[in-house]
Formats: sequence, structure tokens, C-alpha cells
Amino acid sequence: MQSVSGWVWLLTVLGIVGLLLFDFFFHVRRAHIPTLAEAARWTAIYVAIALLFGLGVTIFAGGQSGAEYFAGYVTEEALSVDNLFVFLLLLGSFKVPRADQQKVLLVGIAVSLVARTGFIFLGAALIESFAWVFYIFGLILLVTAGNLLRQEGNEEETPDNIIIRGARRVLRTSDVYDGDKLFTYQNGRRVMTPMLLVMVAIGGTDILFALDSIPAIFGLTQNVYIVFTATAFSLLGLRQLYFLIDGLLDRLVYLSYGLAAILGLIGVKLILHALHENNVPFINDGEPIHAAEISTGLSLTIIVAILLITVVVSLLSPKGRAQTYVAAARRHATEFLDIETDPAYCDEIFHKLVYEESRLKTLPERYRARIRAEDELMDLLHRAHELHARRVADGRCFVPAWAGPPASEAGGN
Repeated sequence: MQSVSGWVWLLTVLGIVGLLLFDFFFHVRRAHIPTLAEAARWTAIYVAIALLFGLGVTIFAGGQSGAEYFAGYVTEEALSVDNLFVFLLLLGSFKVPRADQQKVLLVGIAVSLVARTGFIFLGAALIESFAWVFYIFGLILLVTAGNLLRQEGNEEETPDNIIIRGARRVLRTSDVYDGDKLFTYQNGRRVMTPMLLVMVAIGGTDILFALDSIPAIFGLTQNVYIVFTATAFSLLGLRQLYFLIDGLLDRLVYLSYGLAAILGLIGVKLILHALHENNVPFINDGEPIHAAEISTGLSLTIIVAILLITVVVSLLSPKGRAQTYVAAARRHATEFLDIETDPAYCDEIFHKLVYEESRLKTLPERYRARIRAEDELMDLLHRAHELHARRVADGRCFVPAWAGPPASEAGGN
């Protein structure tokens, strides 16, 4: 499948653009908070489209091309889930209202898709001209794998990078949102809202992720069409996936270890392939080295096995359960205090906060003791309860029948 006709490329690109436009006009144009059922339904639809496309590749181009596509898609989807951690922190950092997060994500994903397409063709051109690029890609993945292991446990840090810092300096914005508008009027002057800045942050951050993901998929296949389609389909369902699993993201405590293993595997695979194509003068006098290579089928099997083990172990881990409850309580308290202004949704958020606090009380004592020792979290929960009490006194909301004191007051028993 190394040669794909122009009309196949055209139909594929039109199909992907059509899916993006459909997503915008039928889901994102009207700001709303997707229900769990809606997110699950559309995530399943986008995954089904990706799998059906892979089945078509297998039928029309053969089993080898099909295996390359599925290996690339699974790897890119796994890396995309890791990206969602950063998206979650970014949206919280910029205090984006929940109803407006869909548009931010979709625009950011569209920008990333365009940029990644450029990276894909650039990478293909480099590989075509310089065989030693495989060494570079392999080393990038091995270094990234090491960084993932070192960064384990630091997920709570606010994400920041050169693109976000540059956008903050260049894009002068107002301090408040005006729905999902990019521009608003403030003191009679037309100014940009933070919405544009957060879209740049999401898109720019995802472009930086491409520096890892593009070498990873080139380690599984050098077919540009497969690289492009696997990357595109992994991004298309990312918005729906975010709303489906954002409550479970913190539960995947060992995901970084799994991704590090996958990137390490592909990095080794790339270097082994580079040895076969070797023409670097100071390595074996520029002659190829016939080392054993890892087949695409074996790579796909190992990648799926690593992901399954990582997810199962994470879900069974008491540490994961504690981290999930704490992160959810912190997120709901922050939304209630600083982000949301809609009274009905604020009421819903407080109900969720009280529920998460009740789950904190079910944790083993050693985890509850650590939670009570987190002064910032305890202060956040107390402020949320105090604000809710004032709103109840003003008649702006009501007390859930099962509400109780904050976790710090009831979690020690």
C-alpha cells in the first residue's frame, strides 16, 4: 500500500473534514454540557468508524497494512488519553466553563490535525532522504519514555510551555468569558476573551505532543497514508472521549508506566530498523547491520497487552481509587468556587462534590490521614461548603438530603 491514488487521498481528506464539520455544527456550535450517555454514544461511533476503516485497509491492502494501521491507531489513541490529563489541567487552569469546553477542544484538535499533517509529510520526506533519521526518532522515543517515568506523580502541576507563554504575551485578553465568544466589549472597547487564548493553548500543547507521537507511529509503519489516517482517527474522537472518561483519568495511575514501555518498545524497533538501513559512516563503516527486527504483528500484540495490564492494574489499585476521589473533589470544588456561574449547574456541581466527599470517607485510614494533611485541599472544601451555606441562606440553592460536613470533619472515623 505504499502507493495510494490521488482520489483515495481526496476522499479520505474530505471524509475527515466532513466529520470535523459535522462535529462542529451538530454538537459544538450550541454550548452545552454533554451527558455521559451522549459522550459514550459518540465515542463508540468514532471508534467504530476507525475500526471499520482499518477493516477496509486490511481487505483492500492486505493483512500487513491492516496490522500497521491498527498498531498505529492503538498507539496514537493511548498517547491521546495521556494528552487528556494535560487538557484537563489546562481547562481548569484557564477556568473554562464546562458548557464551553467542547468548542475549545474541537478547535484545538483541528489545529493540531493540520499541524500534525505537516509533521507527517516532513517526517516522511526526511525518512525518504536520510536513513539515519530512524536513529533520531528512536532516541527521541527512548528519551520520552525516560521522561514519562521521571514525571510520574507530578500530574498536578499546571501545564506551561513556550507556546502558552508566547500566546499570553501576544494575545491581550479580558479577564472574563462571554459565553463561547472569542471577542467581547469591555468599557466600550472590543477585546479578546480568554477563550481564544485557551484554544491556542490546547492546540499548541497538542502540537508539542506530536513531537513524540509522530516518531512513534513512524516506528510502526512508514506508509504516509496509514500514518495520516491512524493519527487523524485517533484525534477525531478525542473530544467525546474527554467527556466520557475525565472522571476516570486520575484512576489510571500506572498509565505513564505503560506508555513508557510502549514508547521504549517502538524506540528499540526504530533503532533495529535503522541498523538494517544503516549508511552512517561511523557505524559498521556505513554498512547495514542485519539485527533481528520486531514484526508489526508482534508489536501490536505487545502494545495491546501492555495497555490492558496497565488499565486493569490501575483500576484495581487502592492508590488509584484514592487519587480519583481526591482529584474529583478538588475539581468540583474549584468549579463551584471559581468557574461556573449558572445556578442550576452550580447546584449539580455541589451535589457531585458532596458525593465525592462521601466516597473519600470509604478509603482506608492511611489515605484519609494523607487527605486531611493536605491543607490546600481542606481549605478548598471548606470554602466550597461556606459558599454553599451562604447561597442556601439567600435562597439561591438547597441542601442535598445526604449532604454532610466536609471530608476533613467526617473523614477520621
